[in-house]
Order: sequence, then C-alpha cells, then structure tokens
Amino acid sequence: MSLQGRDLTLAYDARVVSEELDVTIPPGRFTAIIGPNACGKSTLLRALARLLSPARGHVLLDGADIARLPTKELARHIGLLPQTPIAPSGITVADLVARGRFPHQSLLRQWSDADSAAVDRALSYTRLTELARRPVDELSGGQRQRVWIALALAQETPLLLLDEPTTYLDIAHQIEVLDLFRGLFETGERTVVAVLHDLNQAARYADHVIAMREGAIVAAGAPSEVVTEQTVRDVFGLDCRIIDDPESHTPLVVPRVTRG
Repeated sequence: MSLQGRDLTLAYDARVVSEELDVTIPPGRFTAIIGPNACGKSTLLRALARLLSPARGHVLLDGADIARLPTKELARHIGLLPQTPIAPSGITVADLVARGRFPHQSLLRQWSDADSAAVDRALSYTRLTELARRPVDELSGGQRQRVWIALALAQETPLLLLDEPTTYLDIAHQIEVLDLFRGLFETGERTVVAVLHDLNQAARYADHVIAMREGAIVAAGAPSEVVTEQTVRDVFGLDCRIIDDPESHTPLVVPRVTRG
C-alpha cells in the first residue's frame, strides 16, 4: 500500500511549517524521519495520518486522496501512535488496547474471536499480558508507552505511523520495541514510519531515512546515503565522524570532541 504527499503546504493557522513538500513512503519498509527539534517531522506525520489538513496539496493512499476517505476506512489502513496520547481515567490495559479494534467494528460485525486474538497478540508482542487488568494510570511512563504501542499494533493496519515511539523507554526497552517494529516489516506485515531522535537507532533499524530541516526534506534514501558527515552537519549543525557499526554494519555517528 503506497503513501505519498504531493505539493504539501503544512501550517498551523498563519504559521507555515512546510511548503511544496513532496514525500514518498516506500511500501513494506521501515522509514525513519529524522531532524532537529521543531523542523516539521511530527507535522509531516500528522498530515500523513490526516490529523492535520494540508493548506495546499494532497496526501494519497494508493492514489486516493485521504481527505475523501471515510474515517473508519482510513483507520483500517493507517494506524497512528501520537506523541502524547492520553488514556481515559481508570481504563485498564486490556480495554485500552481493545480500542484498536474499533475500526473493524460495525452494526453487522461486533466483537469477534479475531478481535480477541489481535488484542492478545499485541499484548504479547509488547510484554503486557500480565498487566492486562491493571489500570493504565497506575503504570510507569515506559509501561504506558508500551500500552499505546500495543493499541496501535492491535489495529492491524498495513501502515503504521509512530511519533517518537521510544519516548519514556529505557535503552533496553527502546531496543526491544525497535526490534519489534523491524520484525513487522521484515515479515511483510506492515509499512512502518517513525519519527526518531536517535540517529544511530534510525540508521540501524530503518532501511529508508528522511532527513528534515526547517520544514524541508534535505535528503531521503538508504541510511548509508543519508546519514553522512555532510548531511549531519547540514541538518543538525554537528561535526562528527561516521564509522561502521561493528554489530549492524550501518552508519554510526560519533560526535567530534570540541576542546576548549
């Protein structure tokens, strides 16, 4: 399933974030969107998920303008993990994750064994099965983040958009979650798009990287093409060396030491 943005102007009221933006998300792959704070990464993701209507241009899903698709139909194709989701007070882990099945419900199709299986898989993937009956507001920040990831997984959409999915997670759980997302597209189940802050994680886990600065796409392509000394300097203003990661053989960013 293809997802594209064509001639996008993205704005919040009078504040324009991006102009004449063209972006193509490769199907069946893991795309990481990188760039400094306030460069337009999350704004682009919101537009791709139809949470933000472009001031100009179109977002196309298999060639169809998503602005014209019914909400439930769109939700069966695109799942989103927003940056700061809020859970209803007192809701349990299992009940929140089950809300990921809402797009699949209708008057003629109520809760089914397939829905229960999808929720169970999502809880298992995120190691939350034993916490299923716990209220979400009693969990740690990292546990709550995994609950939201489970909800997105339970939706079982071919496209999964993630805004900083490793927020609040310690390094071990960051790697666990990124391994999970990589496994989803490697098995052909999903197209994954994630806004990531860690350049080395983006280079290791994604096979397509989009680098943004000041609302524009500076570079897009394989990690070896995008995560270069020149691009890191242009995008982040950081002098660095790029070496071969001894584990993954992907680009590894090593900041240069500045001596006083």
